[in-house]
Amino acid sequence: MTNIVNFLVAAVLASCPLLFGTLGEGLTEKSGNLNLGVEGMMFMGGVAGLAGSFFYEKSVSEPVAWVSAVIAIVCAFLCAALGAFIYSVITITLRANQNVTGLALTIFGAGFGNFFGEYIANANGKYFAVSEVTKAGFNNPLFPGLAAIPVVGKLLFSYNFMVYLSIGLAIYLWYFFACTRKGLNLRAVGERHAAADAAGINVTLYKYLATCIGGGITGLGGLYIVMNSASGVGGVWVHDCIGGYGWLSVALVIFASWHPSRAMLCAFIFGGLSVMRFYFPINNIPISIYAILPYLATVIVLITVSLRKRRENQPPASLGLAYFREER
Repeated sequence: MTNIVNFLVAAVLASCPLLFGTLGEGLTEKSGNLNLGVEGMMFMGGVAGLAGSFFYEKSVSEPVAWVSAVIAIVCAFLCAALGAFIYSVITITLRANQNVTGLALTIFGAGFGNFFGEYIANANGKYFAVSEVTKAGFNNPLFPGLAAIPVVGKLLFSYNFMVYLSIGLAIYLWYFFACTRKGLNLRAVGERHAAADAAGINVTLYKYLATCIGGGITGLGGLYIVMNSASGVGGVWVHDCIGGYGWLSVALVIFASWHPSRAMLCAFIFGGLSVMRFYFPINNIPISIYAILPYLATVIVLITVSLRKRRENQPPASLGLAYFREER
């Protein structure tokens, strides 16, 4: 029983960066933009958030955990949103191919993260990490008293604040898309650019905002990986630390059928697959086989989703298409 509870807790923790990535890319795709640069934006968010906390700690004698965490979140969001803004200018204003631009953003973001991560490390004695104060702020349970309750407390209240932030964000995005005028306008933009424009919706503004905010949200996934997962301890920059989570997030958007509420379940399933080897090892199966389970599941999911013919499981009709207003 204890092993199962520990596995479920670990699955939730492992699902957090995937949920951030899925929600951010889902918001972007709802506007009709297909941004394949999630991996790159996670790199940008991760290194910027770590740098924000790192330089804050260097500037004060006694760092405060919540201040360091807020600075990290703001820096991660803004830096990743900057990458998404670059993508937006190229694809929305200049109307370049979205697939190629997204792939270029992935390469750029990975180079950006690794370059600045190693540069800051070399400039500070080969080590780019935050203090135990900031690590505790990102890793300790948000509700330590409730977490002490047997079983239920551990399952519901033993997570760090970023887990609850990702779940709250998923719930809000579900409400935003389903129950608000701006959310319905955004969905209209993603379905039919010209029809939304004819109805008086500012297509360009909605696409820019959705893409940049969505990019910032994916950057929080990169920050989580750096602060909570990298090297098993968190709070330290590790070369190529994102490790394909951005690509998994892109696949999870499809698996979740572009619904934020389903994204929570999908991220939890993939998070469980990524940590299964630590809790349920089988002697005759190499650890490397366990390690590829999330990626194998990705392939199966993409094949399965491609066979679905129901409209509600299909992407926004204008996804990946540039809008030429003069042709309306």
